[in-house]
This record gives sequence, C-alpha cells and structure tokens, in this order.
Amino acid sequence: MAGTDTEPVAAADDALYVLTAVLLTPAQFPSVLGDDYPEACAALDLAPRADGYGLVLGQDGHGARWTVVIDDVSLVAVAIASWDCGMEYELSPDERAVVTALPGWPLAVAVAAPGVPAPHDPPAEEAGRSALCPPDTASWGPAQRRLGADEIALQWAAWREQINDADFPAPGERTPDVRSAREDEGAGAGGHAGVRRVLAEARAYVDSPPPLGRVRSSFAPGEARTLRADGPGWSIVARTDDIAFVLLDEEPGEVLPVGRGPELPGLLEALDKMAVRPL
Repeated sequence: MAGTDTEPVAAADDALYVLTAVLLTPAQFPSVLGDDYPEACAALDLAPRADGYGLVLGQDGHGARWTVVIDDVSLVAVAIASWDCGMEYELSPDERAVVTALPGWPLAVAVAAPGVPAPHDPPAEEAGRSALCPPDTASWGPAQRRLGADEIALQWAAWREQINDADFPAPGERTPDVRSAREDEGAGAGGHAGVRRVLAEARAYVDSPPPLGRVRSSFAPGEARTLRADGPGWSIVARTDDIAFVLLDEEPGEVLPVGRGPELPGLLEALDKMAVRPL
C-alpha cells in the first residue's frame, strides 16, 4: 500500500476516510484483478478508459469499506508518489471526478480509520452489488500467481542472488536452485514443458499484440527495464539485461528461472518495444 491519509472526502453520499489509493491504468493496475488492463477493469465493472482511473480505498463514517473510482489519475499518482516519499498528502478528489463507489476493497488494507467502527462490508441493500474482497491467499491460483510475480519484481535483487548462473541448464530448464530439471518427468527434451509453452506464447505476442497491459515495462537500475508479461495461466518477470522468472498456475508456489541463452535477450527486447509504460 502506498500510504495513509485519514482526512474525509465526500463520496457515496457519505464522508470517506481515505486509507490508501492505487492506479488502474494500462501500465499500472492491481494485478490481482486480471492479466491485463481490460480484464482488471471488467473485475470492477468499469469500461477500459484510455487514461485509466484512480482507486481510492477508505471507510465511511460507519466503518464500511468502499472503493471510490475517480477519473483524476494525476491526483492519485501525485498522492502515491508523496506517500512513497514519506510525505503527507491530503487526497481529496472533487466530487465531479467520482465515477462510482464500489463496496468493499479489492486489495488487503492493513490499517483502519481512527474513530470509526472496525472495517466491514456495507449492507447489501445499501451497496447494490456484492462487495469487493482481496483474493484468498491460502490457495494458489491466478491472483496468487500474479501477486508472486509482483513480489519478484519488487524484490528482484533478493531473488536474483539466489541464482547461480553457472548452474543454468539449457534455456527454459529449471536450475538446481529451484528444482533439478531431472525431477521433471514427462517434460520432454529441451527443458520444462510449461516454460517452453510460456516462452512460445510470449513470442506470439510480438506478432499478434495481446490485450492492453499484458506486457508492461517499468524502471530498472542502469539502462535496463523491468519487464512484466502475463498470459493464460502464467506470468513472466524479467530484466531486459538479465534473466527471467516464470510462474505457472499449474505449479503452485514454484518460481522457474530462465537463463539468457541465445534467444531470451531478443525476446525481451521485442517485448519491451511493444510494452506499455507509465507516463
């Protein structure tokens, strides 16, 4: 979460005590909501607006959880940047910027507004729809796979230092740091079958662009970029000057490193050229 700001703002016919906010744009969206930007918007019953949205998460005066969707993306971006720098910022969107107010929170929020009842979902008759809720972290699935990829992107150095380049087998196979490729019964020649499938589907994106947001590029140290690609049942996190990590729905909790080899650099370069980037 970016930070907290418990000043009330008017929304959903009540004051909203803002706890945090996130962006919902083609280049930056909560990955728990989907593999791409249109899918993430559909999870909130929103049209995939070109400029995106800001999601303001807070509680009303009764303690109920609400996610207020606004079209002032710049305001939310400034608030998040300020909070990330440890600065105070009062996020108070104009009522005219409010697109809709959705019951519940799509993400886990560890804080609560002071002086109001504990966070709870608003009554169904008041909300008009089922409340949003974060994914169940007790079971592995698409949302958990994408959250795992988020964590690798955020903690790249920690994950990368676990990998010894000298241990890399052929591109696409697992390294002994994760699980020996010899344990992959039925994977076939040339490496892990699931990883080969993922790399083939990622290559297909270059010729047939996928839905917006399935390939995203963000800042990385030096001249590199952090590349994120998602698809049906898989996620890739990579640095354009380094290796890649693959996560699969059918491999609960597994992180599969892919060495650079002769093909990965060209694939990452091609994906980076077509990727959407934060403004």
